[in-house]
Amino acid sequence: MATTRAAIINVTGYIGVDLARILLGHPDVELVSVTGRSQAGKRLSDVFPHLATSDLVIQPEMDQSVDVVFSAMPHKDSAEVCRPLVDGGLRVIDISADFRLKDRAEYEYWYGVEHPCSQLLDTAVYGLPELHREQLTGATLVANPGCYPTGAILALAPAMASGMVAGDIIIDSKSGVSGAGRSLTLTTHYAECNESVSAYAVGGHRHLPEIRQECRALNPEVGDIVFQPHLVPMTRGILSTCYARLSESWASRGEQAAVDAIEAYGEFYRDAPFTLVVETPPATKHVWGSNYCHVYVRVDVRGGRLLVISAIDNLVRGGAGEAVQNMNLMFGFPEECGLRALPVFP
Repeated sequence: MATTRAAIINVTGYIGVDLARILLGHPDVELVSVTGRSQAGKRLSDVFPHLATSDLVIQPEMDQSVDVVFSAMPHKDSAEVCRPLVDGGLRVIDISADFRLKDRAEYEYWYGVEHPCSQLLDTAVYGLPELHREQLTGATLVANPGCYPTGAILALAPAMASGMVAGDIIIDSKSGVSGAGRSLTLTTHYAECNESVSAYAVGGHRHLPEIRQECRALNPEVGDIVFQPHLVPMTRGILSTCYARLSESWASRGEQAAVDAIEAYGEFYRDAPFTLVVETPPATKHVWGSNYCHVYVRVDVRGGRLLVISAIDNLVRGGAGEAVQNMNLMFGFPEECGLRALPVFP
């Protein structure tokens, strides 16, 4: 089989460079073009010494013929870059938020810009394989999920699909500093965030409509979803703790509900190679550097509530690894291809 040729637009961000790291080790893909205007003309290995085996040079624009393009541009800019690529017949995986929301008005409200090519919203497939695996096979445009939505949706999807919960849902998430990107800001300055935990985007985060969209597609009767992110002084990882009230039918099962909930999660993710239902509360160190999501499920029978905790690496399962997983499905490669590395510990 001929090698699939890939390009990364804007390789110099955290997810862009993690994409390069993964693709350089993919057995069926050759990374032939990387762009980044601020570092154009420099060797990739000079900008990122951990990629010392690469001889690629960062270009201002794509300079090679390719089969698939990963766009790691910021929102709005990414859609403008992706449109001519899709029109030209290339397969595109967009890492930005530009094609995640099916409702144009929702996108424009949360991102504060007019959508530059809303005609592609119906074409794009939301790139969470556990929910949209069949649609991803052969897709031409994939909207890679956000990092927070990946962890939150994977924590809640089986409960939504089974009618396990009812009423409002609370999602409390903690993220490492890399989730804010490489640009320097006061809030991610070492002296400001070290030895401190802080809530941000109180009252509304841009990833909330994405979580609502996918959860309500599984269960339109779900109540309101409250999502509150926090910044913690670590580099990688997202830990999401989700709380919901059991539906009447599940609460009536009594002690059996606890057993049934774990079985429902196990069955839902039976064919999902990267989502593991675990028996102990997960930590971000348990998935560090990997494409795995660990999900822990518990039912408070007396209180009639469901508690689910998920842990992911925000740059891999919440970004670059998920993008490669989507590419594998698009091109018919084994889903785990290039992603089999186990987490790094400690």
